[in-house]
Amino acid sequence: MKSSKPKVMQEFVGQPFLQRVINTAIELDPNKIIPIIGYKADEIKNYFSNQQLDFVIQKEQLGTGHAVMQAINEITSQLTLILYGDVPLINHEILLRLIDASKKTGIGLVTFDKTNPTGFGRIVRDDNKQKIIKIVEEKDCDHEQKKINEINTGIMCVQSDHLKKWLAQLDNNNAQKEYYLTDIIEFANKDKVEVAGIKAEIETSIQGINSMEELILLERMYMQEKAEQLINQGVKIIDPNRIDIRGTLTCEENVTIDVGCIFEGNVLVKKNSKIGPYNIINASQIGENTNLNAFNHIDDALIGDNCNIGPYARIRPATTLKNNINIGNFVEIKKSSIDDHSKINHLSYVGDTKIGKEVNIGAGTITCNYDGANKHQTIIEDNVFIGSDTQLIAPVLIKKGATIGAGSTITEDAPENKLTLSRVEQKNIDNWVRPKKK
Repeated sequence: MKSSKPKVMQEFVGQPFLQRVINTAIELDPNKIIPIIGYKADEIKNYFSNQQLDFVIQKEQLGTGHAVMQAINEITSQLTLILYGDVPLINHEILLRLIDASKKTGIGLVTFDKTNPTGFGRIVRDDNKQKIIKIVEEKDCDHEQKKINEINTGIMCVQSDHLKKWLAQLDNNNAQKEYYLTDIIEFANKDKVEVAGIKAEIETSIQGINSMEELILLERMYMQEKAEQLINQGVKIIDPNRIDIRGTLTCEENVTIDVGCIFEGNVLVKKNSKIGPYNIINASQIGENTNLNAFNHIDDALIGDNCNIGPYARIRPATTLKNNINIGNFVEIKKSSIDDHSKINHLSYVGDTKIGKEVNIGAGTITCNYDGANKHQTIIEDNVFIGSDTQLIAPVLIKKGATIGAGSTITEDAPENKLTLSRVEQKNIDNWVRPKKK
């Protein structure tokens, strides 16, 4: 990978490879999960310190068989499922099929028919092309074996008693001088144990990553698959090659997504809404008939129906916008709730604020919520008009129907249905001469 990070800690769509594999393993409800690690083991263990994992260390990298040998004393279940930390898209459906098959036969492995199998171990079957008799690594293949297109993914499930017996028989008599886990297939045949082959249908689900180029290509393939799924559900994605779905994106009917958008975490877009170009949306809900103009950043927020947002708005965590709300360009909102039919159209910061219905916030308004040590709340009740370039020094209450004159600094509660303003007296200087360049 040409990186100081351990390979399994490289990020695939925002998560380390190993985390994604562990997440899939957890879905199978295993007795225990045993990551076998070597390079920068402490860094890996520290990252996963709050997860229920039984790490073992492979001090020398002497092959896949040698790696599994290190975990042998930790194996207590009747079945052992062997996964790879650099295969981030392995899915639990194929693993369930593999587990079921290996329960019946004693051992099973996942294979794939690859157009160009160069570099991969080949699945060698009997003369009838039915029974798997062995796996031959690329460097050990003869001329005929190199023509085989069915490859070994490395993913297998073995009854644990068999696994312990066969691991003890491994040797390193091969071109790489390594202990190949794949050799146990031959041992199974010698012991008359049938090897079940489960063929993967989607290549990305079994694809390992060995370079930054492979990582980028697999991420893009993954994004395109997700985009195609949404398109098949009726979502209009303007350019499927220019969308990043890094979490879970759920869309209702008649949703349109323009180019350059990034979706992270769990995002829900409700029906008839439009996501303009270059929006970044994380862990948020977008209501019905809502329009997000270009270049917004929305993070952990709830946006209601019939809203119009941006361009260039930033909606920060713990923000709730109800319905029929306008948030304009260069407006930042944080930890605030805004009720129906309110507007913040230009160049304003609203933080730790509760805003009522039909409120108009003028350009350049700032809720000054931080005193250098603590955050304080601003409350703006219904039907309030805040003039431009106003500073509201929290904690402060702007009561129902109040009007705040432009250019005011408000430090005390503003009364209901009155005009409140604070300005220095305007002065006009006679006989004043504007300076000139020297």
